[in-house]
Amino acid sequence: MRQPGTYSGILTANMAGRMGPHSLPLARIKKIMKKSSDDVKMISGEAPIVFSKACELFIEELTRRSWMMTMQGKRRTLHKDDVASAVVATDLFDFLVNLVDESSTTTTTTTTNDTEITEK
Repeated sequence: MRQPGTYSGILTANMAGRMGPHSLPLARIKKIMKKSSDDVKMISGEAPIVFSKACELFIEELTRRSWMMTMQGKRRTLHKDDVASAVVATDLFDFLVNLVDESSTTTTTTTTNDTEITEK
């Protein structure tokens, strides 16, 4: 296993009790970074660590906001619709609106005996 770099102590200060210094797989992050552009040739060892922490913070924030939607619905189980609602309600997540609109707001309309039924 790769030894933690100089930034690892800063980035993993609040991750007590977890196995290893990183909560997300660095190899997977590095692979995604390389696939992002043909221009990306070399990636330093610290860059995936920073991305790992950024991803962790992103997931935590999206989860908090989704959980608020769950609580507004007086439920105790977080559903994908809660995530979609949090994305739509938060300007910070505008880059995800098209993603959640496609998957969570797809409706099917069926006409039966002159009655229109819309299913979500």
